[in-house]
Amino acid sequence: MITALRGMKDILPPQNQKFEYFIKNTSKIVKKYGFEFIETPLLEETSLFKRSVGESSDIVGKEMYQFKDKGGNDVCLRPEGTAGVVRAFVEKKLDRIGGINRFFYYGPMFRYERPQKGRFRQFHQFGVESFGVESHYEDANIILMTKEILDFFGINYSLKLNSLGCEDCMTPYRKELITFLDTITDDLCPDCQRRKETNPIRVFDCKNEQCQALLNPAPRLNQNLCEKCDTHFNALRTILDKQNVKYEVDPNLVRGLDYYNQTAFEFISGDLGAQNAVAGGGRYDKLVSFLDGKETPAIGFAIGIERLLEMIEIPQEQRKGYYFGALCPQAIGIVFDAASKQRKTDIVTLSYEKKSLKAHLKAADKAGARYCAVIGEDELENQTIWIKDLQEKTEFTAPLS
Repeated sequence: MITALRGMKDILPPQNQKFEYFIKNTSKIVKKYGFEFIETPLLEETSLFKRSVGESSDIVGKEMYQFKDKGGNDVCLRPEGTAGVVRAFVEKKLDRIGGINRFFYYGPMFRYERPQKGRFRQFHQFGVESFGVESHYEDANIILMTKEILDFFGINYSLKLNSLGCEDCMTPYRKELITFLDTITDDLCPDCQRRKETNPIRVFDCKNEQCQALLNPAPRLNQNLCEKCDTHFNALRTILDKQNVKYEVDPNLVRGLDYYNQTAFEFISGDLGAQNAVAGGGRYDKLVSFLDGKETPAIGFAIGIERLLEMIEIPQEQRKGYYFGALCPQAIGIVFDAASKQRKTDIVTLSYEKKSLKAHLKAADKAGARYCAVIGEDELENQTIWIKDLQEKTEFTAPLS
């Protein structure tokens, strides 16, 4: 028997109903904030992610589904959504046109990592990307929008916030951090030793307990911000305070990708266990220029859909539409015609085989239909149809016409 690959999951009922419910309502919320849908390819040039996500990230270092296609091109399945959206933004010359562009997307991502609860090799993300606004008000807008989404679905969460600064404060801080790391290099895990050489700040993203203990006395970037970044971060916090948004400033929050600067945030849920981040994002003002575009301020977030679905409960919906069935073979054609006519205005479920009334009522209940409509020998003779309202628990006979 052929089975799904390890870390790849089918989405079947009832999970698909939660998936559709999430996409429908999240899309509705982000559209209120002026975001429009964008679709990017699943397959991109590998260089796109090496240049954007960064060589120091675990994604590029270990997790990409990378291969040569039949034309000899070095390609990979997308491991995250932002890089593809930025590539499209630059390719369509939206950076040259200027103005504000806001996009949202959803779909599958691929990372070759160890599958566990809340983490798969094919997973789905919902994300937004905003281009052209440098203001801290846009940072607040993005965070408030993420909060509104999680609140809508009744998710318990806490918000972590940090600033990753800019080149002006990062350059001197990087030297200070490397000087500190030199004193503990031999005791760090191999990943942190690699990160020290490629992007030292990423050591704070390490989950190794020994590394975390060694890093406790390390200098933190949010205590070494330049005046511009410090003002930006404090202004953002002031807005969140005015909006009564609770948050914790976490100096270890650096996110897993190299392109972030200034604002970084994560929404954490205690209901998920080890993989507890349900949404996260931040500002990436240099990424457009890294990918050969005109320097453009940008910020976005992504939500891990599978992790959220574990905590979502769909409200009990009222029954909708009709179920049509036949009680005798001669009635099947008549039922088919009646169902086809009704389908022009209603949701219709149709059974093509003769069943008992009990069996039809059970099938109609399973389909979530409001009405169960059946035709038997008596109905054929009288040109009528028997209908039961499964919501009101009433029944009646109506003329077939």
